Amino acid sequence: MATSKPVFYANPIPPRGAGVLDGPEGHHAARVRRLRVSEQLLLTDGHGRYASATVTAVLRDRLVLEVGEAAEHAVPSPRIVVVQALAKGDRAERAVELLTELGVDEIVPWAAQRCIARWGEPDGDKAQKALARWSDTAREAAKQSRRVHFPRIAPLAGTVEVAQLLQASDSAFVLYESALRRFASGPFPSCGQIAVVVGPEGGITETELETFSEVGATAVRLGDQVLRTSTAGAAAAAVLLAHTRWRG
Repeated sequence: MATSKPVFYANPIPPRGAGVLDGPEGHHAARVRRLRVSEQLLLTDGHGRYASATVTAVLRDRLVLEVGEAAEHAVPSPRIVVVQALAKGDRAERAVELLTELGVDEIVPWAAQRCIARWGEPDGDKAQKALARWSDTAREAAKQSRRVHFPRIAPLAGTVEVAQLLQASDSAFVLYESALRRFASGPFPSCGQIAVVVGPEGGITETELETFSEVGATAVRLGDQVLRTSTAGAAAAAVLLAHTRWRG
């Protein structure tokens, strides 16, 4: 679905008729975006349900709306999952932002062996705060790119969990700079789930590569240049989309 209307998160979406957009989204719409009476916007629950709305009044921190009939947007196919190794600084959030804007359906944070950044235990305070940052980044990027299906940010995964995900996917790839096969050569399925693993700045270890290969993942390289972990996933997603969803 293509739309030029600004997108705001509302779960649940107000029923058809008079409605209000308040809370952080209403404040952002009224005070930051400065929407005005008669302007149109799109409300979404982030799970594919959406409705067009027209601003009928602007209050201090909320909008009064005339909400249209809600509709459902089909789930994109194939489903694209990117396993993103943890990165230091703001590079991880940058990766999440790019992957979301492109249309990836799920992003899995991976504590690879050579990751410099460490989140600790998956259920620990540090990991939960980092996941919240990833989720916030994905939500804002989804709205900016006019998505009504927001990507799922999965819990922190170890190599064992990543291997299980790859085995359950219809097609799985590992970006590896020494691989002989080029990723763009495909082929890629037109439905089902495609998973791509992006390693850390220090690279994927031979043990990790062997583990992933044992469950059916294929080692591939994007090109002759070595990309940062924050951009490699986006490049791979663009290749996948160009061969699948974008062809229609």
